[in-house]
Amino acid sequence: MPSLRSKRCSPDYLRVLGRDHLETLGTGHNLALWRGQEGDAAGAAAALEGVLAECLRILGPDHSLTLGNRFSLALWRGQAGDAAGAAASLKMLLADYLRLLGPDNPDTLMARRNLAWQWGKAGDADGAVAAFEAVLADCVRVLGPDHTETLLTRLNLAEWPGRAGDAAGAAAVSEVALTDCLRVLGPDHPNTLGARRSLARWLGEAGDAASAVAAFETLLARLPTGARPRQPRHPGCSREPQLLAAPSW
Repeated sequence: MPSLRSKRCSPDYLRVLGRDHLETLGTGHNLALWRGQEGDAAGAAAALEGVLAECLRILGPDHSLTLGNRFSLALWRGQAGDAAGAAASLKMLLADYLRLLGPDNPDTLMARRNLAWQWGKAGDADGAVAAFEAVLADCVRVLGPDHTETLLTRLNLAEWPGRAGDAAGAAAVSEVALTDCLRVLGPDHPNTLGARRSLARWLGEAGDAASAVAAFETLLARLPTGARPRQPRHPGCSREPQLLAAPSW
């Protein structure tokens, strides 16, 4: 999450440090993220475009803040409804991550996961499944089966076999994700609740209404009053939540 301090201090950074200072650029980036977190995804994307232009001018294309801003911009484009544009941006960013960081860097793996998600949102569910399966194998190899990125990749993967027409396959992936989340994170973690909801949804879509009802009842029993399960925020200030769709059955 961006810092609350970012919301208050951006004008002060600009006045005291100037527009080209690294702190000013970083604060502008975080301020844009807050705009998105408060519901204005298009406004966040527009603000990030401005910050990116400044980062490119001052820091160059390979600086970590420039790369991070490009990542955030791609995600908020997707949140604003432009999944194809987000996927195109992430594909270009991934090429730079591969060049600068290598294929096994955690940021490279995370970019691949988000690219797979945006491919699916843009309408290529089969491509998303293939991309998620590939990055999941690399996450297990590089980070291990219990790493947060590995768990989240498997949970993201569970969405796309179902959207590609394989509800039973989606339920099977969701069940594995739930088992891992329970073991690593415990029953009340947002990832675990998201895995429970995914399993309940896809069991229902696959025609097993009784198991779906039981799974939803278990989920509801673990939720705080008034809470709605969703996939958790990615770690770090430039990651935003990807909501699980409501069941259609």
